[in-house]
Amino acid sequence: MAETKREIERKYDAPAEPFGLPDLHKVPGVSDVAGQGVVELDAVYYDTADQRLAAHHITLRRRTGGYDAGWHLKLPVAVGDGVRDEVHEPLSDEVPPTLAALVRSRVRDAPLVPVVRLRSSRAVSHLTDAGGALLAEVCVDAVRAERVGGEQRAAWTEIEVELADDGDPAFLAKVDKRLRKAGIERAAATSKLARALDETGARVPAAPGAAEPVTAGDHVLARLREQRDALVALDPAVRRDLPDAVHKMRVATRRLRSAFKTYKKVLDPAVTGPLGEELKWLAGELGVDRDREVLTERLTERIDALPRTLLLGPVRGRLQIWAVARRIGARQHVDAVLDSRRYLALLEALDALIAQPPLRPGAHRPGAAVLAKTACKDHARLAARIERALAMAPGTERDHALHDARKAAKRARYAGETAVPALGKKAKKFTKRVKKVQSLLGDHQDSVVAREALRELAVQAHAAGETAFAWGLLYGQEQAAGARDERELPGVWQRAAKPRLPAG
Repeated sequence: MAETKREIERKYDAPAEPFGLPDLHKVPGVSDVAGQGVVELDAVYYDTADQRLAAHHITLRRRTGGYDAGWHLKLPVAVGDGVRDEVHEPLSDEVPPTLAALVRSRVRDAPLVPVVRLRSSRAVSHLTDAGGALLAEVCVDAVRAERVGGEQRAAWTEIEVELADDGDPAFLAKVDKRLRKAGIERAAATSKLARALDETGARVPAAPGAAEPVTAGDHVLARLREQRDALVALDPAVRRDLPDAVHKMRVATRRLRSAFKTYKKVLDPAVTGPLGEELKWLAGELGVDRDREVLTERLTERIDALPRTLLLGPVRGRLQIWAVARRIGARQHVDAVLDSRRYLALLEALDALIAQPPLRPGAHRPGAAVLAKTACKDHARLAARIERALAMAPGTERDHALHDARKAAKRARYAGETAVPALGKKAKKFTKRVKKVQSLLGDHQDSVVAREALRELAVQAHAAGETAFAWGLLYGQEQAAGARDERELPGVWQRAAKPRLPAG
């Protein structure tokens, strides 16, 4: 079973030899600086031949020596500089399947091969407080790098300061201040691997900066690249079952599909249509897990809010049995989807479309005009669906109509998001107003789905000889919540009924 830890560290370039660390006793909070000796580390880094992992600041290595010998996969985390999640597997001859799966959205079918070998003599010191608790580990690494299968070599000395588990990140700033005062500067390279590749003549080419979007095609392609990148980056988070990862990945698929539908005068629908259907498939497959997650949280909150005197029968136990059974199946299903050939083919197709977009004449028109017009068109579709739903009597047909309106609200919202770079504040306000409509309609749909689940739970309880009283009570609460959402909808819609975007 893979182990994961959050790594928070800072790297520094050591000055020219001879070199010694400054006195770190002077760092506020440090009581002792205890040397831990020198360890010899030998690491081989793996990547594709065209360095797809390095291009995204991902490192995969097999290391011997030290207390954590084994396979290490380091994934960047978008919460701060120098923060990465490290996934660890025991030593083996081949790349562990669990780690290969976590980088599959990046490497696809390309083989992972050894690219660089780093041997380091690591002098370790522990910074501890007055109570003896570890604050940080400071390492001085004398590194020798060589390209696998080549003659290129490099050597340097660097310093790593890694925060102790559950430590306060502010402590690293205190160490940083002391090191900088001694003339030690932050490392230019983001990792040992990045420096090794650079100094052995295999520098990873920097991604070209995106030009300022001007035409409608520019804006739509920028949107597609953003969501494609989000989809690929979220893949390992979904595989690791991180909170909200499935939801975010599903949203990325919907934004892509919505863009294909909305911008048919920019991108040829004959090309984007089949790809949109594949995105619909993926969103649906991911929804098996996401819908279960949302529904379980909602029902748990409902149960927690009930007085104990009304919780007749094994209510919590019944919900747990129901949720766990659905959970196990959902997780296995999502993993199988992400490992499927169909999913990898979808990622390849997205890359190909963005690299060679099927532009139509509308793509060459000014972005602001086209984006405003298409957002207004999606808003008009939303208006028609809301008016149709509000004209119906409460009941199943109205529930379906409100769900259709919710889908239209998402599409209009996504059109507003795409228009923000071109239209600025007006598009932001448009998006914000439509999002409120979407949220309310989403709450209503959640109540509809919850009622279906509560009826299922009541049937299961009754079949097991349990009282269904609590489930019926919760069903009534969900009915009331749905009715309340319907009463609020006209007022929320009134504030969003006019798009207020410039004419196309």
